Amino acid sequence: MANIKSQIKRNRQTEKQRQRNRMVRSELRTRTKAVLESDGSSEEAKAALSEAIKRIDSAAAKRVIHPNNAARKKSRLQKRFNELAQ
Repeated sequence: MANIKSQIKRNRQTEKQRQRNRMVRSELRTRTKAVLESDGSSEEAKAALSEAIKRIDSAAAKRVIHPNNAARKKSRLQKRFNELAQ
């Protein structure tokens, strides 16, 4: 446990940010799973893909995930979606 006031504050801030990041990552996994469980051909599936890509971009913009990681996730997700659609 920290004794220094500034470190106590940093710990508090870090914990808040960690919780926010966890929520964003959890949302990413949920949206990705929705795309992969869809049939790939319906409008609902296309909407799920669009929403997942939007969430990935948002996470990268917030620096929760690295931009290269976001690009890789989007590429792989789109590739899997295209396979499902066929």
